[in-house]
Amino acid sequence: MKKYKVGFTQGTYDMFHIGHLNLINHAKEYCDYLIVGVNSDALVEEYKHKTPVIKEGERAEIVRNIKAVDECVITTTLDKLVALELYHFDAIFIGDDWKGNPRWEQTKIDLFKKGVNLVFLPHTIGVSSTGLRIVKSKKVEE
Repeated sequence: MKKYKVGFTQGTYDMFHIGHLNLINHAKEYCDYLIVGVNSDALVEEYKHKTPVIKEGERAEIVRNIKAVDECVITTTLDKLVALELYHFDAIFIGDDWKGNPRWEQTKIDLFKKGVNLVFLPHTIGVSSTGLRIVKSKKVEE
């Protein structure tokens, strides 16, 4: 039996890569039902100050079709307490590269008060959408 009934993870998932897949698959190992939030284009522009390469509907469709994903939603907030009200999960999963980050440490405390665990999963080293964007732009310049 899995440790959690409903799990949640959220990301931009732009230029979907193996690190994204690893996070989602690892999260599913811990829960019976996995909800994956795909950050809306407007949300990404608001907090990253970047326009996603792949539009939110297409990113959601990619994520929705991953075996480990039970439900995919387009999210418009980074506030995990708001997400909890909407999706009623008992665990949230993020990469361990965020461990020690003040925002996430506070989120961990806030969610724990609501009976929700924040679980840090292994981050896939050496791959990121930002890194892929840089490699792609360098090849275009050449």
